[in-house]
Amino acid sequence: MTAAPLFHLAFPVDDLSKARRFYGDLLGCEEGRSSDEWVDFNFGGHQIVAHLAPDETGHRSINQVDGDAVPVRHFGLILSMEEWQSLADKLTAHGTQFIIEPHIRFKGQVGEQATMFFLDPCGNALEFKAFGTRDQIFAK
Repeated sequence: MTAAPLFHLAFPVDDLSKARRFYGDLLGCEEGRSSDEWVDFNFGGHQIVAHLAPDETGHRSINQVDGDAVPVRHFGLILSMEEWQSLADKLTAHGTQFIIEPHIRFKGQVGEQATMFFLDPCGNALEFKAFGTRDQIFAK
């Protein structure tokens, strides 16, 4: 059996030192290679790369999802419920300003999930979510 593919995402930031503090120090992502224009992070076993591109940062559009104004451009991880709650508690204690507060979405429906949205210091939107069981991730 072959290993599941890993995902790679490159995204814009306006300050690499802010990205290092946020992704490395706050979220605990191990730093990989870097240059004066980009830095790699281990994002739950996946590779994300913060590229210095100040004119491209931030999110601009939203869509409604179960009553929440969800930023169209966002990324994140699906965690276990315990990991999700631990991160929500850590971010709350850190004073993180949430775009969408930690809560349960689609309550009582197929695909019920815990979710939270917040911005990195460069304006990129992140979502961290959790499901009761992994089979709910793609359930219809």
